[in-house]
Amino acid sequence: MIGGVWESPSVVLISGIMAAGKSTVAEALARRLPRAVHLRGDVFRRMVVSGREEMTAAPSAEAWRQLRLRYDLAAAAADRYAAAGFTVVLQDVILGAELPAMVDRVRHRPLAVVVLAPSPEVVAAREDAREKKGYGDWPVAALDAEFRAETPRIGLWLDSSALTPARTVDEILARAWTDGRVG
Repeated sequence: MIGGVWESPSVVLISGIMAAGKSTVAEALARRLPRAVHLRGDVFRRMVVSGREEMTAAPSAEAWRQLRLRYDLAAAAADRYAAAGFTVVLQDVILGAELPAMVDRVRHRPLAVVVLAPSPEVVAAREDAREKKGYGDWPVAALDAEFRAETPRIGLWLDSSALTPARTVDEILARAWTDGRVG
C-alpha cells in the first residue's frame, strides 16, 4: 500500500549512466503511484532539431551549455507539475558535480534522489540488447568508472544488477524517503 509522502506532491530524481534502467524503472514507479508524472529529461535534448551538440567522451562547451539548459528545463517542469499536485518521477543521466547542481535546480520539496548503479558488465549487456544505443565509441566501463569516482554519494544508490524493474521499484518505494531524501 502506498502512503505517507507518496500521497503528497513530491519529486523523485532518478539518475544513472546510460542503460542503467532509468526509463524503465521511472515509468514503472510512476505507474504505481496514485497521481504521478514520468518526466524524461532527455525529451528536452530531442526538442533541439538543429544546432544540437551531443554529449561525448570529450564534450564541447556548447554541448555542456545545452546539457545544463536541458537540466534547467527539466527541473522547472518538475517544479510546475509538483506545484499542480503531482508526484514527479524525473529521470535523466546526471553525473558528477551535475547531480548536486540538479538537486539545487529542483526547488520543490520533498525531493528524493535515486541513483541506479548496476555493474558495468550488466550495463554493457543491457546496452547490447536494446535498440536504442547511447554509447557509440564511449566505453561503458570508462563512463561507469568516471561516474562512480566523480559523482557525490547523494541519495539512495541502488545496485540494481540482480533486480528486476519491479523489484527495483519496490526498493525505491521502501527506501526513497529514508535513504534518498535530500533537502
